[in-house]
Amino acid sequence: MSKMYHVSSSPHVKAKMTTQSIMRDVIIALLPATIFGIYNYSNLFGVKYGIHSALLILVTVITCVASEYIYNKITDSPVSIFDLSAVVTGMILALNLPCTFPYWKAALGGAFAIIIVKQLFGGLGQNFMNPALGARCFLTLSFAGNMTAFYPTDVAGVDAATSATPLTALKNVGESSSSLLDMFLGNHSGTIGETSIIALLLGALYLTVRKIIDLRIPLTYIAVFAVCIMLFHGSTDMNFLAMHLCGGGLIFGAFFMATDYSTSPITKSGRYIFGICLGILTAIFRTFGNTAEGVSYAIIFCNLLVPLIEKWSIPKAFGVVKAKGGR
Repeated sequence: MSKMYHVSSSPHVKAKMTTQSIMRDVIIALLPATIFGIYNYSNLFGVKYGIHSALLILVTVITCVASEYIYNKITDSPVSIFDLSAVVTGMILALNLPCTFPYWKAALGGAFAIIIVKQLFGGLGQNFMNPALGARCFLTLSFAGNMTAFYPTDVAGVDAATSATPLTALKNVGESSSSLLDMFLGNHSGTIGETSIIALLLGALYLTVRKIIDLRIPLTYIAVFAVCIMLFHGSTDMNFLAMHLCGGGLIFGAFFMATDYSTSPITKSGRYIFGICLGILTAIFRTFGNTAEGVSYAIIFCNLLVPLIEKWSIPKAFGVVKAKGGR
């Protein structure tokens, strides 16, 4: 009996990845968009706004980490800040803000993301929606003016005709205020992290190579969105479609927020369904909604559908067959 092997409970094959390593890879993948966002606003509006953008990111990250640490201490739960998930939440939230956003409001958003959306529902893996997007929507509802102030008022030459982002201009007048190349490179205003498509795709490529994200969701999302936009607008203009793909937060949302482990389906077929729902809703919000964007609300709404999607898409257990005669 002394030579008996004591076998632990399954699963016995474990991946080398940890929560910390995954979050570290996401942080690395966000760096190109982060660095470009800081540079872009320094170039567009002066060094003052580049510094403001950098400090805004620092404020949200520090607030998120501090909020999680304080909550852990108050509730006498294990300190979880070292898994780096709070850092990722802070970065994504900041990259969803305009460069003019006030620091204290950004800090409020960070605290809301961690305490209300994440920790009160059980912490990492238990939250029912993406914390950063939940905070973004909270800030949009609370401070709509600040969330749409993409151009500083103290910069000369900015007026009502030139202050619209490319996506807003595309919706309102049917033509972007920037060229397609500028939209792809990021030489225009918007939120800090969404402007440069090439920087976001570099980050997405890194996550794909590192096998952090599954491309089923983002590729299905983008493909369905493209089809729906063309159908809703009755257009076959590829330049118009490309501007919609490069405008706003579609690429940022598809690769960095819709793929969040906690709030996306785990089944393969469920990920396709999730991507289809995201594409349809984003196209509806952009075409028929009051605002030009719709990515954040589409992702949050679909986050709520994940339990149902997984229920519908769960595969049958091996060997299970339907009983004959209704028994």
